[in-house]
Amino acid sequence: ASSTKRRRMACSAPGLLDFVNASPTPFNLVSVASTKLKSRGFTELKEDELWNTGSLKAGGKYFFARAASTFVAFAIGGAFQASNGCKIVGAHTDSPVLKLKPVSKKSSSGYMQLGVECYGGGLWHTWFDRELSLAGSVIVEAGGGKYERRLLHIKKPILRIPHLCIHLQSADERAKLEVNKENHLAPVMQMINEEVNKDSKDVVGAGDKRHAPELLALIAKEVGCEVAAIKDLDVSLYDTQDGQIWGPNNEFLSSPRLDNQVHCYTSIEALADHADKGLSQDTQVSVITLYDHEEVGSDSSHGAGSPLMQDVVTRLCKAFGGDEDALRVHVRNSFLISADVAHAIHPNYASKHEGNHAPLLNKGTVIKTNSNQRYATTAATGFVVRELSRRAGVGCQEFVVRNDCPCGSTIGPIIASKTGIRTCDVGVPSLSMHSIRETIGCDDVVANHKLFLQFF
Repeated sequence: ASSTKRRRMACSAPGLLDFVNASPTPFNLVSVASTKLKSRGFTELKEDELWNTGSLKAGGKYFFARAASTFVAFAIGGAFQASNGCKIVGAHTDSPVLKLKPVSKKSSSGYMQLGVECYGGGLWHTWFDRELSLAGSVIVEAGGGKYERRLLHIKKPILRIPHLCIHLQSADERAKLEVNKENHLAPVMQMINEEVNKDSKDVVGAGDKRHAPELLALIAKEVGCEVAAIKDLDVSLYDTQDGQIWGPNNEFLSSPRLDNQVHCYTSIEALADHADKGLSQDTQVSVITLYDHEEVGSDSSHGAGSPLMQDVVTRLCKAFGGDEDALRVHVRNSFLISADVAHAIHPNYASKHEGNHAPLLNKGTVIKTNSNQRYATTAATGFVVRELSRRAGVGCQEFVVRNDCPCGSTIGPIIASKTGIRTCDVGVPSLSMHSIRETIGCDDVVANHKLFLQFF
């Protein structure tokens, strides 16, 4: 059957596409996750309210957001006691993107453009010649001296970064495929025409002079406010083409932001499914923590380098009467699966993988190991995940980077070093990591969900 006819199951490749297509930025993802879990009976918490006054109940299901782009949810076992610990899946909400600069107004040679900043380590040449648009968060004056955050998701293509044609490139330029990130990535929005643009300038009036009036008018219309009410933006470019399931056997899935929205999706679904099965016999708390800012090092107020994980386990422990000693036992009884996409072997670049550690698409989740602590997996934690995979009836693969290649890292070592929680790094295997469109196997989505469900 074609992908359009596939049934939208609780956790499936088509379900992942729906999730990713609705989540062009971390802000949109957190909104989608909140709506999804509310519909499954979860209650929203506020971090600036007390949790140790009876707010949390055994058997309860809760979630909260920090800075509107980091998301935490948990289901408390009916038999949970303060020192019992947590079963945690950690992932990240962000991906390499182009973000609007604080002053985005820009023009050149008769074209109206936008000033953009590179966020993370993207394969930036893949952003050329694609129909792009804008999404993110807008700070709006709501009246009465109050301000609020509104989500932006302009679905119409309004931007494009055109490549330089081959005829105007030198031989060296053709060979290098080199992108100057400051000069070559500014997207085109429209032509400059004083008569055409005059009306939008008149409408803007007292609008923010840092941004083009035409841009502000578009955003104001989308979020439902006056142009003058827009006070600030946290807005990114995104590819308007939806993700696709492809191949003669519909076995592959290509989409933007699979790094790392695939694990945001599978962990959310696994947590909700676990809670639906009943929590009365569960002795621990099942937790998902989906962080922003992993792609830029995690050092922020709501990245994996923040106190967020320690805050969560501490507040959970103390809400159930635990003292400092109980908290330390709670941490030792906790376990984190740090989930971030892994490198599948590439058929055209097979030499980039070490022969015994060459994950394939659709063969199961990958355990990532690095003796230099770029990943947090140990012999003991790796064994736990292999055993969970066996019990779940799903495949499990291994990855170690070649000795002559650099190795990326994840939130795993960061959280492990800051909290002392036992950690294993895993990930769905992928191709084209950090491209504007990445590829995974459809079967791996379901297998990863089954692994997380077995863990909880």
